[in-house]
Amino acid sequence: MLPLLLTITFILFHLHISAAARLCRWDDRAALTAFKNSFTNPNPFPTWDPAFDCCDWYGVKCNDTTSRVISLDIASHGSLTGPIPSSLANLTYLQNLCLHKIPNLVGQTPPSLTKIPNLRFRVISWTNISGPIPHFLAQIKNLAYLDLSFNRLSGTLPPSLPTLPYLFAIDLSRNQLTGPIPEAFGHFQKAAGFQALDLSHNKLFGPLPSSLTNVPFSSVDVCRNNLTGDTSVFFGKGKAASRIDISRNGFEFDLSKESFMESLDMLDISHNRIYGEIPKQITEAVYFQFLNVSYNRL
Repeated sequence: MLPLLLTITFILFHLHISAAARLCRWDDRAALTAFKNSFTNPNPFPTWDPAFDCCDWYGVKCNDTTSRVISLDIASHGSLTGPIPSSLANLTYLQNLCLHKIPNLVGQTPPSLTKIPNLRFRVISWTNISGPIPHFLAQIKNLAYLDLSFNRLSGTLPPSLPTLPYLFAIDLSRNQLTGPIPEAFGHFQKAAGFQALDLSHNKLFGPLPSSLTNVPFSSVDVCRNNLTGDTSVFFGKGKAASRIDISRNGFEFDLSKESFMESLDMLDISHNRIYGEIPKQITEAVYFQFLNVSYNRL
């Protein structure tokens, strides 16, 4: 009987230690509770029960060692109504913020989010937030991935974004952004190894800045805008892009003078004013998975 009691005691002791180690901090719990109470719905997160460790709440992830909240991922939540709560800034150890497919999320991004020093991945997509892309995003120095797609953002592209030292991907597609692409977008920090840019389905206009030739894109999508001129900044044998979509713009250049990289497996240049001959490098290529050159002057 004694060995059995010792075994049970040992198990209960370790369960107690494990549970204690997982308890999230009181200030993180308070910040999450304030976030929940900011919305008009009286109980938008039924599983956020104060009787349970907030590290086990829906959409919440804590660091296994420090028990600090490092991720908040809320998706497909139609009952959240109101602006983005400024109380999120009190989650000072947050690294990942994802608010996705929340149609009743409105208003502008609160400046208080700059107080989250460790934020690396920020996704606020498929919502109804509006206003300009905030210039203060450049103050979140650890930001590596920015997705603000499928919103109602307007205004111009902030030239301050390329100053972020670790930013490697931006998705600002399907908004109402206007103006030209800033020259600064060709000067992303080398430490970031910038790779992916999606500005599609906006109202951007004007020629592409020549500085973009400096960026080692792996993927670029500027389709369905009002951009003009040529797109040679994206092409060349020294580049490493695998996906380029410049369709449905006003680009006008001689395609026969362009050279293409072997890494390219998806190219859509349709619905432009591109002229010349289709290079043999394209017609004889075996690496393309998708190619569309329709509705041009070829």
